[in-house]
Amino acid sequence: MTDLLIWALLFVAALILIVSLQVLKVIKIFIKESISPSPFATEEEKEQFRLLAAKREAEEKAKPSIWTKLMGLKPMAEEKDLMMDHEFDGIAELDNPTPAWFSVLFYGTIIFAIGYMLNYHVFNWGKSQEEEYAIELQQAADDRLAFLQKPGAAGPQINESNIEQSNDKEVIQKGAALFKTVCTPCHGANGEGGVGPNLTDEFWLHGGGVKDVFKTIKYGVPEKGMVAWEKSMNAKQISDITNYVLSLKGSNPAGAKAPQGKKD
Repeated sequence: MTDLLIWALLFVAALILIVSLQVLKVIKIFIKESISPSPFATEEEKEQFRLLAAKREAEEKAKPSIWTKLMGLKPMAEEKDLMMDHEFDGIAELDNPTPAWFSVLFYGTIIFAIGYMLNYHVFNWGKSQEEEYAIELQQAADDRLAFLQKPGAAGPQINESNIEQSNDKEVIQKGAALFKTVCTPCHGANGEGGVGPNLTDEFWLHGGGVKDVFKTIKYGVPEKGMVAWEKSMNAKQISDITNYVLSLKGSNPAGAKAPQGKKD
């Protein structure tokens, strides 16, 4: 209750202050007019003031705006001076000049085109899109190789740059289990070939070295329908399958497919 009373008193005090200020303002005006009364304008003076205000307003309207300057527009009052000699069906043509912004844009494109031609086709300072693409591809390959060879890299430690063939029985067994799960539909249960090539002979379409086989399994051969197994298997699993595939060499399974590719 006490807080409410305090707030009420503060409100009343503020209201009294505002009213007092207004009263002081009125008193000040009254004293000023008493000492030096403002003369009342005659009818003639009022007419002069009205004409002066109308003239000032007309000048403001006639003054071109920023938009008018940018667009190079002319006021309606000047249209009669822009009319050309010929007209058709009561329609007259105005000789409006080309806007400044359009001229700047037009000549700017010409200057840009000349500079572009000199840069890319005369002096060959700039690289074409094909050259930039080739450089980016090479840079990406270099960065990828550097990442794979970097000690302690966040990616898998086994890759096509450092894999080595293993004859470990446990590795071969793991690779065989994976092979039967993912490779049998195309290469046969024993690597004899089917939709895909025979994996037991000495002929290879994409190289028969351990790095070549690992790379082929990892990235696939999209144009021949072989998927990139790096999307569904880790590097260790691809390594195990690689070693199993290499262990099939010379096994001569029944119904082996004819050799394809080059002898390794």
